[in-house]
Amino acid sequence: MTIGISGAGGQLGRAAAEMLLEQVEPSELVLVTRVPSALADYAGRGVSARAGNYDDPDGLREAYRGVDTLLLISGADIGRRVAQHTDAVAAAKDAGVGRIAYTGIVNPTEANVAAAAPEHRGTEEALLASGLDYTFLRNGIYADLTAQGLAQSIAAGSHMFNSGDGKISYISRNDCAAAAAAVLVGEGHENRAYDITGSEALSGYDLAALASEVSGKPVEPNPVDDAAYVSALVQYAGLPEFIAEFLASFGRAAREGQLDKVSADFEQLTGRSPQRFREVLEAAL
Repeated sequence: MTIGISGAGGQLGRAAAEMLLEQVEPSELVLVTRVPSALADYAGRGVSARAGNYDDPDGLREAYRGVDTLLLISGADIGRRVAQHTDAVAAAKDAGVGRIAYTGIVNPTEANVAAAAPEHRGTEEALLASGLDYTFLRNGIYADLTAQGLAQSIAAGSHMFNSGDGKISYISRNDCAAAAAAVLVGEGHENRAYDITGSEALSGYDLAALASEVSGKPVEPNPVDDAAYVSALVQYAGLPEFIAEFLASFGRAAREGQLDKVSADFEQLTGRSPQRFREVLEAAL
């Protein structure tokens, strides 16, 4: 069986590739990315690195040829991903791919106000409509990115958040890669959906307390409303307003209880517990 990773040039794709190479031969792995030369280290190990761009369905069709099972890693073009992913699914079907595992978001329902949810839901719908076998990997929020933000909170002595008392179940990027590798090489994962989450859900207050405990420095919780959160991200972090609003939507989703699910799926897939957020934070500091 040949396994492909689409979007292999990013951190999640590389992590999944490394884990797969512990279980399959290099000749059984195909890595698809916009710039194959960036994966020269894998090509040197006998892995096929191919050019593929979510904006070029014809190129994807050629890149996916010979692949039996494909990991479709969500693209980064916010607002364009449903169309891109739908084209990628069609290209994979035309190329003879039998199953697609897709990295989405936990709870991709209409009730979830996180701005990413509609795009992930739309991609899942496209996969269902394709007739291909699928595996939905509904990943929680990356612990790694949150830990990086907490490093800044530690320096400032204050952790700002707009999630109120809401909680989020964080998961490390490496754990997401481990879950993906498990469903790609394992059996019985056809037409299944898995919630890939951490083992605990944490509030903004919890994060401030953890940051203080791990760093040994006082970090005060600073809860704010959505408008203040967006304004701070624009003014102090220099983010475009649409990105700030995108990020703020996750805080609102947390307040509404859309991101706090804690699932045992990761442990059932991998045979081990996910990293605790504290461990990710300690590694980031």
